[in-house]
Amino acid sequence: MPEFQRVALDSLRQPLETGVISVARANAHVTFPARVQLIAAMNPCRCGHLGDAALACSRAPRCAADYQSRVSGPLLDRIDLHVEVDPVSARDLALPPPSEGSEQVALRVARARAVQSKRLEGTGQRSNAELDGPTLEAFATPDASAQALLLQAADAMKLTARGYTRILRVSRTIADLASAEQIARVHMAEALSYRRRPPRA
Repeated sequence: MPEFQRVALDSLRQPLETGVISVARANAHVTFPARVQLIAAMNPCRCGHLGDAALACSRAPRCAADYQSRVSGPLLDRIDLHVEVDPVSARDLALPPPSEGSEQVALRVARARAVQSKRLEGTGQRSNAELDGPTLEAFATPDASAQALLLQAADAMKLTARGYTRILRVSRTIADLASAEQIARVHMAEALSYRRRPPRA
């Protein structure tokens, strides 16, 4: 992501928020659907070796702050899941496969999507990612313990209203994957772990 110009990246903000994109020209104004699943990646710094003293450049960690700040906080706020992936070593390739394979994960996802489709029938919404207003309040209200954790994290992480809403949506999905009726503290904790603080200049 940071290799794109900042103005190009920030032009994604409105389509990601509204699910539509408008193109305005002198003689016409056209709106297109833009409900997308954005998947983006970035290295921690330009050289990609932050945290490895043997390979990192001489400007670390300052270079990481400069590089990551190319992606604005408001754009990061519109991305639901922020996952840090550790580098894979040659030794990692010799490890046994995970206990849950891709087929089992796909089945869990399909079951969760089916639950969402049934829950949202007649609302005009298709998935938890679209929950808003009354449907968000009706279907993504956490239990007391999870709500307390969310409010505590909102203060500590300086969450925006948008970030708060997105965490509720993600925690609802995590609960669906676990076949849980209500969002519990464990689901909320996992959703919060996927939230990254915006970079500082």
